[in-house]
Amino acid sequence: MALHLSGDAEADALITSDALALLVGMVLDQQIPLERAFAAPYELSRRLGRPLDVAELAAFDPDELGTVFSRAPALHRFPASMAKRVQAMCHLVVDDYDSDAANVWLTATDGRELLRRVSALPGFGPQKAKIFVALLGKQLGVTPPGWREASAPFGEDGSFRSIADIIDTITRDKVREYKKALKAAAKASIG
Repeated sequence: MALHLSGDAEADALITSDALALLVGMVLDQQIPLERAFAAPYELSRRLGRPLDVAELAAFDPDELGTVFSRAPALHRFPASMAKRVQAMCHLVVDDYDSDAANVWLTATDGRELLRRVSALPGFGPQKAKIFVALLGKQLGVTPPGWREASAPFGEDGSFRSIADIIDTITRDKVREYKKALKAAAKASIG
């Protein structure tokens, strides 16, 4: 199944086919629109003039990588800090997953292990880790035993809670409506 998160066919093809690009997009998916976060790996590759390489990104001079992220238009609202976070994630993939981002999920024996691995990635808090496990299961066929339980509630069939549920513009809008309703309910309970 092809991912449809960036709104750009080439960027979506990259995050669908390249595990590192998908992880980079997920790291960047905070405090900016999801389309921008998931288009950023394609733009990063374009700026570098070659496909993304985890070992190269891990070894990149941190200041130079920050400059690449900061070039207009910046790849993120906080380009320097996100360049550091992406680089830290690449270091972990090099050190723990034989320089293959897909090994984060392909070699997990069950949902709990998969969630533990994803949670250990820089930039992945508890909720983001569950959402990513749900995305892997719902859209990319990564379904080790217990993946739905590990990703709960985001792994539920028929829900529209997160990017794991976005397959087109209609489902994207449903996810945005769900999040908008959550924010309104939270605001009402405070006020």
